[in-house]
Amino acid sequence: MQIYRQLRDVPANFGPSVATIGNFDGVHRGHQWVISEVVARARELGIASVAITFDPHPARVIRPESRQPLITPLAEKIRLLSATGIDTLVVLPFTTELARNTAREFAATVLCDRLHVQELHEGENFRFGYQAEAGVNSLSALGRELGFTVRVYTPRNLRHHAISSTTIRTLVAEGSVSQARALLGRPFSITSTPASGRGYGTRYAVPTINLAPYDELLPANGVYITTLTVGEGPVAETFEAVTNIGMRPTFGADALTVESHLLNFHPIALTEQTPLTLAFLHRLRPEIHWPSPEALREQIGRDVQKARRYFSLCHSLHSVAGKT
Repeated sequence: MQIYRQLRDVPANFGPSVATIGNFDGVHRGHQWVISEVVARARELGIASVAITFDPHPARVIRPESRQPLITPLAEKIRLLSATGIDTLVVLPFTTELARNTAREFAATVLCDRLHVQELHEGENFRFGYQAEAGVNSLSALGRELGFTVRVYTPRNLRHHAISSTTIRTLVAEGSVSQARALLGRPFSITSTPASGRGYGTRYAVPTINLAPYDELLPANGVYITTLTVGEGPVAETFEAVTNIGMRPTFGADALTVESHLLNFHPIALTEQTPLTLAFLHRLRPEIHWPSPEALREQIGRDVQKARRYFSLCHSLHSVAGKT
């Protein structure tokens, strides 16, 4: 996938193309469906397929006080988009100047003059231009004027939920990671590094790892069945884990912690810069204030046993599926 981070970086002779525009936060099943259609149509026509997105998220420029957390920060979004088969990703810096562009200015400058779009594929709720002035009907009219066609997609539902970034953000924030997983098409995950000051060295021999502070979307406080991938690339290792998100009320701490206990742990190479990817599979329980450390330890033991049964069942189902 070719990535352009400024419109001026796109070659003057780029295109023609089939394109889609979006924030693509989460790169969920709805995004994947539209992008797969863009890729298929572009291949049918023998031209380029393009996804156009923005950084930062427009909400952070237009409504900076809202500080909406992201499902997928930019680096993760790029990684997920690259797996869709799209030929080109254009990441437009979202500025107050760009926000003031009218729909016609954006369509003429970005879609026609630079990307030479022949077809644009969008969901029916798509809006763009100054103060979100234009919807898909206006977009279609602009297309007729400027020389591109528009294909509009009806939103899809799954398990009684609309497949949308807003829905997924809400589900994750309330701890419903299993339902969010269905809409994403993969487990909700975050990427961070180990918390500083924990004595990490070349070999780490404690089966509990705390993540560094994470500024984007986290599930609700509570205990989750997770996997933790340590490192990246061919040397990465994935451990089954039980993860607690919370303020550690039993010990009176006032800082949010994300602490993972690794079930199939062995000593590993770990520094404060080692990438960690934490995937949330199932919520076990909310955060609870226990009367004593002993009561907490007993509950942790029960949490670990539930997690081991969960992974054992997953392995059994995977083994059966592999034999059919």
